[in-house]
This record gives sequence, C-alpha cells and structure tokens, in this order.
Amino acid sequence: MTKSELIDAVSEKTSVTKSRAELVVNCIFDSMTDALRNGEGIEIRGFGSFTVRQYRPYSGRNPRTGSSVHVSSKRLPFFKVGKELKEMVNAAGDKES
Repeated sequence: MTKSELIDAVSEKTSVTKSRAELVVNCIFDSMTDALRNGEGIEIRGFGSFTVRQYRPYSGRNPRTGSSVHVSSKRLPFFKVGKELKEMVNAAGDKES
C-alpha cells in the first residue's frame, strides 16, 4: 500500500474529502517522524512499536570494488510487530495455503 492508497482508504472509510484525509495522514506521519527524531518511542497497541536504534561505526566493504570503506555511526528506526498484528497476518496466510 502506498501513501496515496492509504489516503484514499482513509477518505473512503471516514467519508471525508481526499484533501482532508491527506492532512490527517501527513499529520500522523509528521508526528511519528518528530517523535523518532527526538529519540522517543512510538507504541501502537496491537499494531507494533517504533524505536530508534544506535549503531556504532564499522568498517564495511564496497560490493563493486571490494575495497574497505568506513561507515559512520548512525541512528535508524526499528519496527517491532505487535502480537495482534502478527496473529492477523498469520491467520490470513493460513487461509491462502
């Protein structure tokens, strides 16, 4: 699902205009981005949680040349799926088999 498909789904399910749905979706994403940028975690019960993980610098390898390259330390978002979402996805997979 793309962002535009999400906006369409919100618009249809809530009977609001697409422009209003786009504002809602953008507001949610902006709030989540700001929270992660500030080092805060996000927990949505039944769906999952987002956290920021700190990675130390390391020596990597350029796959084209094989030469060693330095990779700086970085902070990356990490998503851990919630139990209810995991169960729903697995239940849907069982129906397809």
